[in-house]
Amino acid sequence: MAVCARLCGVGPARGCRRRGAAREQRHGAADSEPDTDTDPEEAGGGGVTEDDEAAERIEGGRPLPPSIEAGPAGRAPLSLLELPPELLVQIFGSLPGTDLPNLARVCTTFRRILRTDTIWRRRCREEYGVCENLRKLEITGVSCRDVYAKLLHRYRHILGLWQPDIGPYGGLLNVVVDGLFIIGWMYLPPHDPHVDDPMRFKPLFRIHLMERKCATVECMYGHKGPHNGHIQIVKKDEFSTKCNQTDHHRMSGGRQEEFRTWLREEWGRTLEDIFHEHMQELILMKFIYTSQYDNCLTYRRIYLPPSSPDDLIPPGLFKGTYGSHGLEIVMLSFHGKKAKGTKITGDPNIPAGQQTVEIDLAHPLQLPDIENLRDFSELSRIVLEVQEQVRREEQQQEQQEGEEHSQQAASQPASPLEGGGEGAEGEETAAGAEGTTQDKASASQPFVLPMGVISRNEDYPRSCRICFYGTGLIAGHGFTSPERTPGVFVLFDDDRFGFVWLELKSFSLYSRIKVSFQNAQAPSREAFDEMLKNIQSLAT
Repeated sequence: MAVCARLCGVGPARGCRRRGAAREQRHGAADSEPDTDTDPEEAGGGGVTEDDEAAERIEGGRPLPPSIEAGPAGRAPLSLLELPPELLVQIFGSLPGTDLPNLARVCTTFRRILRTDTIWRRRCREEYGVCENLRKLEITGVSCRDVYAKLLHRYRHILGLWQPDIGPYGGLLNVVVDGLFIIGWMYLPPHDPHVDDPMRFKPLFRIHLMERKCATVECMYGHKGPHNGHIQIVKKDEFSTKCNQTDHHRMSGGRQEEFRTWLREEWGRTLEDIFHEHMQELILMKFIYTSQYDNCLTYRRIYLPPSSPDDLIPPGLFKGTYGSHGLEIVMLSFHGKKAKGTKITGDPNIPAGQQTVEIDLAHPLQLPDIENLRDFSELSRIVLEVQEQVRREEQQQEQQEGEEHSQQAASQPASPLEGGGEGAEGEETAAGAEGTTQDKASASQPFVLPMGVISRNEDYPRSCRICFYGTGLIAGHGFTSPERTPGVFVLFDDDRFGFVWLELKSFSLYSRIKVSFQNAQAPSREAFDEMLKNIQSLAT
């Protein structure tokens, strides 16, 4: 209680609990530190009439009773309680909302002041970006403290970017504070094959505060408007949603009408417009599978990849073409001399969470002239030569590591000076190679797809910055017999790249998703790498 003594002085006349706490200790009561994760509802709680009147006086700028006014004139305040209440409101309003419940336990005066809605209005704005006119809440009898404690603070753990567990298909959900609502927006790629079109989005659920008792969760799925739902935070970085009125998801025309409506929304066309029989089967399979999850879904947190000044291009989310599967969402991240493309949405062949492409940034490719580039066998020859080179380098590295391990076991380790010299030389060589790659990437060279390579989108750029050797993951239906096959990573600009799949003789075009997702940054590089491992292990 030393903090209490410093803040409000000593003595019951000033509302101090110090003596009361001492009496409790004398009677055997244990004194404990305040809980650091207390409920903001506790701050300013308790329906005491005097407290309400005091809060109203502070809110309206009227003077408080002499017992809590400033100290005598001509003397500097000896405690916070001698400061003007308006100043205390400003001080308390600058503190994190999670600290205010502990502050309310200091003394009754602090508790009275923390009933001032101005404090909580500021916390709602600064911590959660609520810019609405919160004074309108007075009509419904809901205070800003209610909004902070029962809506924003309570559901703060579900804000951010999430991947729904929908089998191999995955998805992308962004939960944000939108006015006086918390809304879960599902982001969908544009209709195939228009990879450069903006993302589509639709609400899956929303949470709002209509009365002082508790927040209301509503399911937004279907075409009959909002209806009763439920949200459960399963564990850290995981939550689930459940619809309590699934009849709102059904349509009067039965499953056939639901399928045709889903097809127009998902693909922007009717089944009669799709002539490819295999594509029809894939579409029908996806509808049957995903419709099983319309009443209950589990979400796992994902992060946007961290960036570095040495990255070839800014990392992020891209939408790409995947043949008959349509457009899918891929996360591009950089890991030293490697770049990885991880599926956020997937398909029955390569499910969401798997690493669809890997780019070897240490092996740029020198493409032939435009005429020879049209010859698929020429491009294939260049790529296979680099593949063999990479295989030999990996063997040499494994052999060298084995020899070094044997030498270390048989002799004394090298001195720090010798080791440092070798490391500096290696870093210098790597820096030189990286600089050469960056120089090549700044130039432009003609590009055209070889004859026989299939592309869903013929409107790809006809010039590129640089190409790298890479591998792409292919598999049979149900992710059977997966294998990594050689390919070509083609960088067009900061927002577009492509990948030539040699084994499939196909080309995928990727375009950056230009959406500012909120609360999506990884707290650390280690947290991001751990997230990638988790979603890949779940997919496997």
